[in-house]
Amino acid sequence: MDMKGKVVLVTGGASGHGRQYCVELFKQGCKISICDINTDAGEELLHELMKQGGTASSVIFNPCDVTDYMQFEEAFQATISKLGGVDIVVNNASVMNDRLWELEVDVNLNGVIRGLLLAFRFLGRDRGGPGGIVVNIGSSSCQNPLISLPVFTATKHAVAAMTRCYGDASHVNLTGVKVVAMCPAPTPAALQGDARKRLLSGEYEQTWQRDVSKTTPLKSEHAAKALVEIIRKAPSGSCWLVENSKAPSEIKMFS
Repeated sequence: MDMKGKVVLVTGGASGHGRQYCVELFKQGCKISICDINTDAGEELLHELMKQGGTASSVIFNPCDVTDYMQFEEAFQATISKLGGVDIVVNNASVMNDRLWELEVDVNLNGVIRGLLLAFRFLGRDRGGPGGIVVNIGSSSCQNPLISLPVFTATKHAVAAMTRCYGDASHVNLTGVKVVAMCPAPTPAALQGDARKRLLSGEYEQTWQRDVSKTTPLKSEHAAKALVEIIRKAPSGSCWLVENSKAPSEIKMFS
């Protein structure tokens, strides 16, 4: 797939892996719609990409809370109006904190559902759209569960399962929208800090340390290059593990 000129909407695009997804996709010649709840970080990335040659018709920032359907819908509409359409949606926004488990579910799972339904609405050929690609960002916990974060792990398993369903030919033939999942290991920052602020119980701390000892954090630059490869080559319905600076490997857990 030739990436040049493709319009990509990235949720959670202002920080972490999402920020680097935007940077790398811009380098590949894509037009970028940065969507994030963090306005300051989003504007900062917008200015950085402008310095790298971006223009008002190739890079925009949309304040976007994926738990708010109307605001999410407005992000799609603004992207289509300002950049000329949407070709690729990267459902990346995520929360990794079981203490905020209701928000975690609403962002990690419901937010992906909202992004998928909006993609089908605006891109679906059955709705008069051009078709396209949706990449749902899961987690390496789909393959290697984080026992200390059961709610987080459950949301990411659900994302992978939903990808397998919506990526099936019966849906793709109807909508023209290919759906794949990428499941990267966490960033170094995600594994740092006071674990007690993200665990449901202080009794989980030893389990957290065991989880962390088995998890190699992933540099965002590697995650971004893997995303480009997955967009270009992955068949619809497939889920791809990205960890340890290795090439993406397909997860067969639902076979």
